[in-house]
Amino acid sequence: MMERVEISAGVSFSRIVYGMWRLGDDSDTSPGHVQAKIEACLAQGITTLDQADIYGGYTAEAILGAALRASPGLRDKVELVSKCDIVAPAGRHSGARVKHYDTSPAHIRASVETSLRDMATDNLDLLLIHRPDPMMDAKATGACLDALVAEGKTRAVGVSNFRPWDFDLLQSAMSTRLATNQIEISLLHRAPFTDGDLAHLQRLKVAPMAWSPLGGGALFGQGAEAARLRPVMERMAQAAGVGADAIAVAWLLAHPARILPVMGTNSPARIARLNDALTPALTREDWFELWTAAAGQEVP
Repeated sequence: MMERVEISAGVSFSRIVYGMWRLGDDSDTSPGHVQAKIEACLAQGITTLDQADIYGGYTAEAILGAALRASPGLRDKVELVSKCDIVAPAGRHSGARVKHYDTSPAHIRASVETSLRDMATDNLDLLLIHRPDPMMDAKATGACLDALVAEGKTRAVGVSNFRPWDFDLLQSAMSTRLATNQIEISLLHRAPFTDGDLAHLQRLKVAPMAWSPLGGGALFGQGAEAARLRPVMERMAQAAGVGADAIAVAWLLAHPARILPVMGTNSPARIARLNDALTPALTREDWFELWTAAAGQEVP
């Protein structure tokens, strides 16, 4: 049974989230193929789909939307997450002179309306500000996010890649509670465990989402950290009857912060095994053995 986490009043997500940032990279982006991926997720209890306007050069949301249009009723079985504020010289923003961030109300609203149209839905379940914007007017941005929730355009709002002070600044200008902060967390990116990012969210009782939980595939590459981790993960994986990737995700799931890993893959075989991460019951000693292998030294 897939655990669910309530991120906001009345809004709950599957503990494992399916990330769609590579959706447009697949050789087959047909509605039927995308639908098959979603159905493979649903069969495991994975109901939350993570998108962003910029994914696939501003094409991934429309690819998903084509699948949702072709399969009436599928939208009611999933939660849709999207993000906005990155303006890159690609797709509909190809005229931009320079990559930049835009958290102005006009840009956020335009992005949301485009996301709703592209994904064939009346509302999002969660909207995230994708990156901290050095030019953000917290009062204006916060008021816009509050209004989008009040209008029913999105059921919840949050942020991504924010440091605690960025999070607190935006929250101070809002009446709506920020539902999450989606940040990079993995065995290869352990800083959030010690730099205050996870402690901040735990204090606020906010469940974090973790992007790149497998280190962008680097966990299985040739780096020194991966080389140290591999035999440890493989030993634990063999004992649990799962793949080594499941151990890396189980390591995140074991933490009390209630981390929601965002798993991105286009492989049907890998999608079918995403919930293997729920199988291993890692002990505290297992957890620190993996930390130690990744760090290359014991904890102080």
